[in-house]
Amino acid sequence: MKCNVGGVDRVVRVLLGVAILGAGLYFRSWLGLIGLVPLGTGLEGWCPLYLPFGASTCRDKTPREGR
Repeated sequence: MKCNVGGVDRVVRVLLGVAILGAGLYFRSWLGLIGLVPLGTGLEGWCPLYLPFGASTCRDKTPREGR
């Protein structure tokens, strides 16, 4: 799987996932498990929902010619 989630996007996803999980624990609701989705995609660096749109927030690390 090629990286398609960039640095800032990853940090936001991890923080959001932890916040949702924390809210689920605080309110004692199983809906907090939804926080595993952004947490997992943030830690993995790959989001399956970006594939159909061809989106990527990950910077291309290959050197460009002419530089």
